[in-house]
Amino acid sequence: MRKLTHEEVGKKRISLEETGKIKRHPVYALADNIRSIYNVGSIFRTSDAALIEKLYLTGYTPYPPRPEIEKVALGATDAVPWEYIKDPIEAVKKFKAQGIKIVPLEITENSRNYTDIEPSDFPLCLVLGNELTGVSNEIIEIADFSIEIPQYGFKHSINVSVAYGVAVMELVRKYNHHSLGSE
Repeated sequence: MRKLTHEEVGKKRISLEETGKIKRHPVYALADNIRSIYNVGSIFRTSDAALIEKLYLTGYTPYPPRPEIEKVALGATDAVPWEYIKDPIEAVKKFKAQGIKIVPLEITENSRNYTDIEPSDFPLCLVLGNELTGVSNEIIEIADFSIEIPQYGFKHSINVSVAYGVAVMELVRKYNHHSLGSE
């Protein structure tokens, strides 16, 4: 076994130009008042890897152009469709009007395991919450359902950008499994 070179890996990927033309997964993400500029960079990079439809940055979430975001995103800000909307509730209402399900990544009284996604759940908007307070109660109240990642240790959560990576890649896997009819 041999690790592929950067050039060899690049040949297996789509080009930046193709990112604007390729069919994306029916998953949107909304960052609800994320504090860390580095988490935002990581969310961009993961959004590119998952080929999500669009990323929405809301509230006081930092947004490009910022060198700290680029340091972590490594160019993904150019590949991921994104938009800044000051009011997260405005963004959520926009999604709901378009028939996109609102799905906070949050521990709630009725949250589902993040692996329990069905074909009828798409398209959906995965809502990511603030590092300290989580997804706002206002969004939770109008959400369609919430998902959570099981926690087995002392802490009840993992870093928002890490949690996003775990959840969004599973959503994309489930979508591809159902749309392609294979595991």
